[in-house]
Amino acid sequence: MKRYFITGTDTDAGKTYVTRIMAKTLAEQSLRVSCLKPVAAGAVEGLDEVGKPQLHNDDALILKNAANSQLTYHQVNPFCFVEAIAPHIAAKINQQTITLEQIRQHIESLSLKDDICLVEGAGGFLVPLNDNESFADIPEAIGAEVILVVGMKLGCINHALLTVQAIQAKGLTLRGWIANQINPGMEVYQDNLDTLTRMIDAPLIAVAEHNAESLTSSYGSGKNLSQWLL
Repeated sequence: MKRYFITGTDTDAGKTYVTRIMAKTLAEQSLRVSCLKPVAAGAVEGLDEVGKPQLHNDDALILKNAANSQLTYHQVNPFCFVEAIAPHIAAKINQQTITLEQIRQHIESLSLKDDICLVEGAGGFLVPLNDNESFADIPEAIGAEVILVVGMKLGCINHALLTVQAIQAKGLTLRGWIANQINPGMEVYQDNLDTLTRMIDAPLIAVAEHNAESLTSSYGSGKNLSQWLL
């Protein structure tokens, strides 16, 4: 099974939107796909699979429903907080601590047999988990390569290049990046896309066009998503 950690250039880059489309696309290509969001902040009270109270985060629910594996909500999102703030601060407010080892153990306990597992982070790449660890530590801990979602908007070049630099500084493998057209009216969109393609030392896997339900293959590669990831 291949594992990929999905991170973004910032909070509103569209990680969940892109991950959902990725899961749908891979399923259509006859692959078994699981989606995880280990930590989520911003939730409402709901019910679990047997009718007991359980916090639900919208993004985690989207990922659960996008995958074609049969995971429970808690398996998808073991750490969930009401407050829509930085997760490590939400954890402190709730007198909890999230550790890298807890996340690693949870994912290993699932004994997933899927072809691909997509693990979504929270916020940007360097968001803290606690006082000593961050989301940037997760890929190595779970044996995942990184896929970067770039929210295409003013400032995206700087945000993307800084994130790539941070990923490389951790010694991680950046499998590639996906451009998410969050602003359909972005000026010189194509010029920004061309600049990022030249400057990011990893392939542009695909483009998520605004409000599209599919990914557009990158510059003439001829590869579909499963060929990029397997």
